[in-house]
Amino acid sequence: MKISRIARIGAIGAVAALALAGCAANEGGSGSSDAPADSTLSGSLDATGASSQEAAQQSWVAAFQTANPDVTVNYTATGSGTGRENFIAGSSNFIGSDRAFNADELAAGGFGSCASDEIVEIPVYISPVAVAFNLEGIDELNLDGATLAGIFSGTITKWNDPAIADQNEGVDLPDQAIVPVHRADASGTQETFTKYLSAVAPDVWTYEASDEWPLSTGEAGDGTSGVVDAISNGSGYIGFADASRTADLGQVAVEVEGEYVAYSAEAAAALVEASPLEEGRSDHDLAFAVDPAAAPAGSYPIALVSYLIGCVEYDDAETAGLVKAYFEYVASAEGQDAAAEAAGSAPISDSLRDQINTAIDAIVTE
Repeated sequence: MKISRIARIGAIGAVAALALAGCAANEGGSGSSDAPADSTLSGSLDATGASSQEAAQQSWVAAFQTANPDVTVNYTATGSGTGRENFIAGSSNFIGSDRAFNADELAAGGFGSCASDEIVEIPVYISPVAVAFNLEGIDELNLDGATLAGIFSGTITKWNDPAIADQNEGVDLPDQAIVPVHRADASGTQETFTKYLSAVAPDVWTYEASDEWPLSTGEAGDGTSGVVDAISNGSGYIGFADASRTADLGQVAVEVEGEYVAYSAEAAAALVEASPLEEGRSDHDLAFAVDPAAAPAGSYPIALVSYLIGCVEYDDAETAGLVKAYFEYVASAEGQDAAAEAAGSAPISDSLRDQINTAIDAIVTE
């Protein structure tokens, strides 16, 4: 089998981009936003949600606040599940979430942040979910879906198991216990990963896709940082996290159509671009129906589609105007390029941007 070597975004570039964005925000330098230099926007927004978006949100907030010096945007990376709970409770003006609200949640309504039950959901952060590990002297491994399912379900327990060794000829695998790491909190990243396992290896991973981990085995980490810290500090550990946070760890190239594909923004985008939007949703509710089992050759099959979620109607027109302006910046080519620099995400296509802008236009500002 061949290995598709698609270059990953370097950690140094991401750190540098964040540093420059932070300096711009602190020093009041020329910002990068669609807003005019003499912006009249003012006020504050409080947001919570996906920790996968954290690096991207830092770059978006820095640029938006620089262009709009009288605006404050507070984004706290609580995890997607907590973000959705906060949106329902009314404590977040908008949220980031690694999945859209599902049909049952939309039918139940009761979004406390909104003046009605109509919401806007836009996919603005597309990123590979990396499978990362910590093994001395080993930087890369090839694994197929069935093997990953066996590792995370606990049926493959040693690193030198034949299922792993047969896919990694010439790699000196240790006779060492495997410690799988999952998220302790409800997480869209976790749902993305379990959806992949259940789609490509249903005979091994016999659990439904879920944002909550179905097993009591393995080790749990709080948020993306908790998972990455656990892997970094534990020899023999393996887990999954937004790829922007795993550059210093060993990486798994995942089998797709007989080839092993390393993660990259481009390969993740290829999976999403081949996926339809979910049926039965409004023009301002853009949720992708991603099927990892249908991943085309050359694509990376574990791709996170993360959303910004806001209200069509707010009780306060000023809040509505700020949310609309922020969403417009995030979806702009400039905003998407900023996220790509900071987090290694895949910029949305021009055609998807047109759909997203239509969705944002549904936000009532008067």
